[in-house]
Amino acid sequence: MKKVVIIEDQTAVREMIAQIVRTEPGFEVVAECGDGQSAIQVCLDNKPDFVILDVMLPGLHGAEVLRRFSKQLKQTRVLIFSGYEDAALLRELLEAGAHGFVGKSAPLSELRKGIQIVASGGSYFGPEVALILREAMAHPTNFAKPSLSLLTAREREILQLIAESYSTKEIAAKLKISVKTAENHRTNLMKKLDLHDVASLTRYAIEYGIIESPTRPGGL
Repeated sequence: MKKVVIIEDQTAVREMIAQIVRTEPGFEVVAECGDGQSAIQVCLDNKPDFVILDVMLPGLHGAEVLRRFSKQLKQTRVLIFSGYEDAALLRELLEAGAHGFVGKSAPLSELRKGIQIVASGGSYFGPEVALILREAMAHPTNFAKPSLSLLTAREREILQLIAESYSTKEIAAKLKISVKTAENHRTNLMKKLDLHDVASLTRYAIEYGIIESPTRPGGL
């Protein structure tokens, strides 16, 4: 049996994915998780053969979750299931270790197909995602967002928390760092991005797929 972990913050979507996985022969859902911070430990504890991962997660971006657990779970196959489809994000996910990507706007038959192919050792990208990749390869400058790549993993984490309305004190407590260290990271990322207020950082985080746009229907 292939052990499967599902990482998705919306309970209804997570349950739907679990139901689909359970109908596939040879699969067992061993754990489900709804936030980025605990997702890494869930994967390390369960050592799954296959992970279905959302990108927009509270606490820690899906790409960073993948980057961290994949260092220790090199044999784990990973399928991204997300409503945010962007060339730069796709590049980041591929570099982090993703083996496939299905958009949430795709029919469930695409998700089933992606699960079967990726879990079996192949790579799968839904038609819309494949089109983005082809266009990005034809125009490589669209495949990267340089300012985002300037940030360290910790700075991205803090950027996400700022955009999620956490104060510097709350960020320090959440990440188990000093308030001074949190302030330094905040100052550094603002300098790198040339953004100097929370509203600008939040808009940037939405544009770059770090947090969900509040106008996106159903949080997908």
